[in-house]
Amino acid sequence: MKILLANPRGFCAGVDRAIDIVERALELFGAPIHVRHEVVHNTHVVERLRALGAVFIEELAEVPNGATVIFSAHGVSTAVEEEARVRNLTVFNATCPLVTKVHMEVQRYAQEGRDVILIGHAGHPEVEGTMGRFDARAGGRMHLIQGVADVAHVTVRDPQRLAFVTQTTLSVDDTAEIVEALRARFPTLTAPAREDICYATQNRQDAVKKLLEECDVLVVVGSRASSNSNRLRELADRVGIPGYLVDGPPEMKAEWFKGKRSVGVTAGASAPELLVRQVVEQLREWGGEAPAEVAGRPEHVVFTLPRELRRASEKPV
Repeated sequence: MKILLANPRGFCAGVDRAIDIVERALELFGAPIHVRHEVVHNTHVVERLRALGAVFIEELAEVPNGATVIFSAHGVSTAVEEEARVRNLTVFNATCPLVTKVHMEVQRYAQEGRDVILIGHAGHPEVEGTMGRFDARAGGRMHLIQGVADVAHVTVRDPQRLAFVTQTTLSVDDTAEIVEALRARFPTLTAPAREDICYATQNRQDAVKKLLEECDVLVVVGSRASSNSNRLRELADRVGIPGYLVDGPPEMKAEWFKGKRSVGVTAGASAPELLVRQVVEQLREWGGEAPAEVAGRPEHVVFTLPRELRRASEKPV
């Protein structure tokens, strides 16, 4: 059985930055460092940071006054930022810059008094944070759409003053179908200057599509809470190939690969490469050949740390 590795896969620049922020804060200020929500959606990453002294919480009420808190890569609402300010918390913001871009779009559309449609998954922390960036004082409203079926039911005040944004980790194909349905109903719909689905999500989905042309089973390394990892696995469904999302080798089953000629392996944007290597080792024990990389789009994006954390790093100890 051939083992084909998607390229690119695994950590993106936003995830690298978020993890680095937590590690740097722990190094500079010591444990505990509170992190609102999982800094990225990966069980292994979260458990490793917890062992270093990170305390993961869901609400700021769990953080002592004056303590240090880090906002996760998924972003937070304006209300959460204001609560942290009022309570005098030291904040380091690990929100992915590409999510911040969406927040700025929402804020601009709100100031213009537009209604805004957010394409995304209800309950996802990125969606909650983005919805919480909308200021309705100029008269606009925000609407969440999860699928094509929702388009027919959305009610807007003025179709001439309507814009849309998207969650950054969606399926590129599914989102294109939703946008097409929106444009059919609202021809003057205003779109972002640049699409909101992030480069890493796009690149990883493109790499898996290429992989699926050569394999007859797909393994995606990532946690079930990870939106972008789930979207990668769903690409296998689209072409009728078995696809499995696993947090690591213990979740794999040998019967998945019985009689298969070629297995494709990729990883979501929040899954470490160490887990990919462990999955490959397990596949080799079950008869897989040495893995081969499938060439993909190179990535050279790097996001800098927050200015406040860089300054703290530069101070003499």
